[in-house]
Amino acid sequence: MPRTFKILLGSLFLVGFLVLADRCAVLYAEKKAERELQGELHLAAAPQVDIHGFPFLTQVLDKRLERVDVTVPHVPAERVSLAKVRASASDVRLTGNLPRDIRGAVIGNLDGEVELSFDDMNRELAASQVKFSRQSDDAVMADGKLNIAGQELHARARAKVRIISGSELATDVDDMSVDVPGVVTYRPGKGKGLTLHREMAERISKDAARVKGLLSVPAVVERMGIPEDDVALALQDEEKLDELTGAPRFVERLTQVNLVDVVVDHPWLLERIGIDPELISGLLRLRPPELSDRLSFSFKLPKEAQELQLRGVKVGDDGIRASLAGMELTVGRK
Repeated sequence: MPRTFKILLGSLFLVGFLVLADRCAVLYAEKKAERELQGELHLAAAPQVDIHGFPFLTQVLDKRLERVDVTVPHVPAERVSLAKVRASASDVRLTGNLPRDIRGAVIGNLDGEVELSFDDMNRELAASQVKFSRQSDDAVMADGKLNIAGQELHARARAKVRIISGSELATDVDDMSVDVPGVVTYRPGKGKGLTLHREMAERISKDAARVKGLLSVPAVVERMGIPEDDVALALQDEEKLDELTGAPRFVERLTQVNLVDVVVDHPWLLERIGIDPELISGLLRLRPPELSDRLSFSFKLPKEAQELQLRGVKVGDDGIRASLAGMELTVGRK
């Protein structure tokens, strides 16, 4: 072979060998880093570590890596697990007797994202029979079931998400309601109340005995805005009663009446209009803190990651994402 060709072939072989050695060194370093992180963070599964920049060996000799990406699946965080934690570290300064002994690293800057999936939340919080979904960029809708007086009821609330202390995501539960299907809706809390479903209001309006029971309570009549003279005539004349209850606005007005105070002052009324008094008593005993506990969730970064800080949070269609940041973080030993 011509000498030039031999030199070229040898050079290509040497370059190829160096590239292969460099890539093997990267793979070895990534696997070692994955084992170290798994042990340090007490993870059930090994994270994925990707070291960027070429060549790798010259970065090691310089004791500085351009960028390292880490993906950690399923990190325990109190009541729920974080579906995924993704982080990108730059200005990574290696420590130890290089290149043979890499003891740890100091991360100059870290940016990442924490993901909390609705699927995981629905599965892990199944004991409370709650399903979570997106309502807005900063709020989650919580739908659950409650058992009161032997009947399964539908509870619903809005959980606004916020970050506290830089390491914890908390929820403020409000706009709560408990539904007795086809009967009543109860909204606990100040300024809320107990209102009839339209189906129940229509059944009452078509039953003379039930209607008379309601109209015999002045507080109900006053809240419906019906003149007292019209009520007096309706209670004495069936034709006038039919005329009053057949008016288009009667059922609508009935569904807008807050029955909380009425029921307390006139407990006999519930049975008169065909509603189980024990069920309503159980509803009225519910307090916002009790419902909030059933319909809320939160997570806190593990103690091993307390140097990191949660930043902005946003609710997406498939879960909640919070940005993550940190500076001058120590991994392993100095």
